[in-house]
Amino acid sequence: MPTVGVFEDDLKVALGGLKVEDAKFESAFDELCFEFGLELDEVTSDFEMMRKERGEEAASGASKRVIYKIDVPANRYDLLCLEGLVLALQVFKGMVANPQLSLSMPHGLAATTMYIAKETAGVRPYILCAILRGVTLNKSRYDSFIDLQEKVMSNVGRKRQLVAIGTHDLDSIKGPFRYEARAPTDIEFQSLFHDEKMTAEKLMKSFETHQQIKQYVPIIKDSPVYPVIYDSNREVLSMPPIINGSLSKISLETKDIFIELTGMDQTKCEIALNCMIAGFAQYCTTPFQVEPVQLVFEEGSVFSGETLTYPKVAPRRMIADAARMKKSLTLDKLTNEEVCTHLTRMGIPSKVDQSCNNILNCEVPVTRSDVMHECDLIEDLAISYGYNNLTEEVPFVQNVPMEQPINHITDLTRTEFACAGFTECLNWGLQSKKENHEWLQREPASKPDQVQNVDFEYQPFGKPVTIANPKTKEFEVLRTTLLSGLLKTVAHNKMNPPPIRVFEVSDIVLQDGRADTETGAKNRRQAAAVACSDKNSQFEVVHGLLDQILWKLNCEQKAVLENPNSEEGKLARKRHKLAYHLEPSQDPAFLPGRQAHVMVNGVKIGVMGIIHPDVLKSFEISLPCSAFEFNLEPFLTWLTDTAK
Repeated sequence: MPTVGVFEDDLKVALGGLKVEDAKFESAFDELCFEFGLELDEVTSDFEMMRKERGEEAASGASKRVIYKIDVPANRYDLLCLEGLVLALQVFKGMVANPQLSLSMPHGLAATTMYIAKETAGVRPYILCAILRGVTLNKSRYDSFIDLQEKVMSNVGRKRQLVAIGTHDLDSIKGPFRYEARAPTDIEFQSLFHDEKMTAEKLMKSFETHQQIKQYVPIIKDSPVYPVIYDSNREVLSMPPIINGSLSKISLETKDIFIELTGMDQTKCEIALNCMIAGFAQYCTTPFQVEPVQLVFEEGSVFSGETLTYPKVAPRRMIADAARMKKSLTLDKLTNEEVCTHLTRMGIPSKVDQSCNNILNCEVPVTRSDVMHECDLIEDLAISYGYNNLTEEVPFVQNVPMEQPINHITDLTRTEFACAGFTECLNWGLQSKKENHEWLQREPASKPDQVQNVDFEYQPFGKPVTIANPKTKEFEVLRTTLLSGLLKTVAHNKMNPPPIRVFEVSDIVLQDGRADTETGAKNRRQAAAVACSDKNSQFEVVHGLLDQILWKLNCEQKAVLENPNSEEGKLARKRHKLAYHLEPSQDPAFLPGRQAHVMVNGVKIGVMGIIHPDVLKSFEISLPCSAFEFNLEPFLTWLTDTAK
């Protein structure tokens, strides 16, 4: 959750309409934040913060100007600066009307144009621009503007990965502008942090140790071309997402501000641009009036051959069901007009539709990117009405809670494992490729396994779901087996006295290759156990446990069921027992000749045996181990059928 720091004296000036004594301002503002759904996290100062971190002596020269630190929701980008926060609170309290952004071209001036070269499509394809004319800045506004720029790049732009923002003094540069991608050795300019011109190649080397910039260097470092923005005199405005040129640096004397955003996501760029212009367009000569910029895309660029105009400030129209909104909050006593009033307080002008009294026509401003569905409007209605004012009501609908069948059979199976003296494990659902199949000597299929009964059969070579951009080598794929996690647990507990006996009943994930599956993958509940000892392989222990678990799952050995003279067989047939037997298998994770398929009703639901020594070596286990794993989900169908 982002934290916005604003000075108390600036807040008092901006919220003068509160008419609260200075001594009571903090408590009044805290209450206002709570009403609006925010939280006043801390009241401090630079002096207090430095004193806590470095001591009284180090803080002696720091400012004691009071700072209010406010926690704002992560999706309310319009509240990331003093201007946006104050404007939202003023509208909420009815001190000002909802402002409406508009586009306007200055008289006698041609439209500013940005040309986008085709080479940018391969490095940072998207760009948006806007101009704020006649801006009046002072020290406080300037600091807030720069702070908002950094916060937007950090939150919306994911630390400049998705969006980077450049702000320029328009009077120091000349359009039309060009957005290009050039080799690092071909780009030369003086950056904000240097006193001389340098090539982009040298700049990147110098920034690798720069305290502020070094974290952004890897974004484009390995690219053969770097994005760069030129004016008509071939002066460099910026090299996004790294640094701006010193020529166009804005200052307190800047009147016309040129804003350019580059990024990897068009939607994120639009959200970021709207945040920047909405926060500071109020300081323009004509408040809340923005000058658009034409974007001309060359053939081969991201919008090949198109000409677009940005920003787009028209509000987005939404239709809401007033009755449904009121019912969701048990606010049936409110009229539809009162619902509109509450939404308007939250910055979303709304009116009752003339043709249908139950329909609300809402105009969502471009700054409210968090409003996507009717449920978001319901949340704003609840905030405006006041959470503390909502009444608790017991619903008239009676629902009987029930455990999901798969979870019920899972809990029963877990109990049997525990009663047999095995310790339960709960391992990560994500694993490395080595742990998941390489160390088990199982090569996953190039395509989803083509088996006769895809929902029932055990698939040791199933194709895993792979993470596209894993943050660590330990979490590359969703596990397709529970065995690797259990063996890893044994390896990390080998200092404990043997025997070690562990089990897990949990989900694995497999690609299924079905056209009717939305995700192309499926979760499957499986059960597995591993036992090891310094005296023997524990095969008989694992075999006995498997027999016990399957007996509890209404299984009986096939030989017993098929013996016509056996009293035990007659009783088993009368109870509709499931036929269970073992068949030879060739799973490379297990020792040849010491392994078997677990067959129930003629379906291969699992495998058991002694773990292969090479597998144990990969997991750094020195003790012999035996294990089994089987698919638990078929029993949901089989047990239901036998119960009938």
